[in-house]
Amino acid sequence: MAITPDVVKKLTGKGFEILIEAGAGESAHFPDDEYSAVGGTLVSNAEALAAEIVVKLRKPSAKEVAAMADGAIYIGLVESCGEDESIKAMQAKGIRVLAMERIPRTSRAQSMDALSSQSNIAGYRAVIEAAAHYGRFLPLMMTSAGSAKPAKLVVLGAGVAGLQAIATARRLGADVHAYDVRPETKEQIESLGAKAIELDIGESGSGEGGYARELSDEAKAKQQQALADALAKAHVIISTAMIPCRPAPVLITEEVVKRMRAGSVIVDLAAASGGNCPLSEADQVVKKHDVIIVGHTNYPAMVPSDASAFYAGNLRNLLDIMVEQGEAGLQLKDLDEDEITEAMQLRADA
Repeated sequence: MAITPDVVKKLTGKGFEILIEAGAGESAHFPDDEYSAVGGTLVSNAEALAAEIVVKLRKPSAKEVAAMADGAIYIGLVESCGEDESIKAMQAKGIRVLAMERIPRTSRAQSMDALSSQSNIAGYRAVIEAAAHYGRFLPLMMTSAGSAKPAKLVVLGAGVAGLQAIATARRLGADVHAYDVRPETKEQIESLGAKAIELDIGESGSGEGGYARELSDEAKAKQQQALADALAKAHVIISTAMIPCRPAPVLITEEVVKRMRAGSVIVDLAAASGGNCPLSEADQVVKKHDVIIVGHTNYPAMVPSDASAFYAGNLRNLLDIMVEQGEAGLQLKDLDEDEITEAMQLRADA
């Protein structure tokens, strides 16, 4: 759900008129009466889409675009990596498209960064999934009947999701190791109590805006070879390595999977973009070479109430910088004049 009752209350207090599609919050455990109690107006899907500003989680369907008003503003995670018919259709109607994934990674924009807030949830939930599928304990466990050693858990990628996965796995008592192509992440990994895996592959994977960049083919080959032994010894691997608008890098080869202990688990957060393991299947849990490979692609949906609360908070902070009080009430600012809203816009000529 894109907006929660708490955020509706705050926005109506600022002067917004909030239209909520009836029933839209139920899957995230926010019933209609909670919205109406704080000033939200329950309407049909078509009435909600006809608003001046439409906020959603994902990009709209062709039918939804047809219901939107010419010249409106659309805000959501539109996954804008190439040609897209829904985006073209909105631009043809003069709808200004603000992509939440294009929010710059700056201090001022941090409270609006939906990718980070949702990645935090994904990293947490990935560890929970790993623990559920792994047939042994994650922590050291000592009982009168015997003891169990802590599971060796490797996290690939130390971005927001990876760091949260490290922190969660450490809280559960696993022996955590982590790797990232960006050398500057070593300090972050170790600050969470994990051991950094350091490889010499001849180049850095540091890119712009805090993201990783794609490595050369030679460096990729060196990376796979150097990682193989560390991964083959892992009981659980959580892979989070993704490059914006590019296929996910292959880090866990089939040969590595064959070498892993029977019953080991791989949770591949990059399954939607091809996977860090070529054996991953999007939205499926499969067993290959006696290793369980989890390919879920929507982890925030597994924690719907908090995921909605985080996303709604991101939207509220964004809306705060988009409007100002005028003589006749709230009025929209020039979206091209603010570095955040300027960067978010998908332009027809781009």
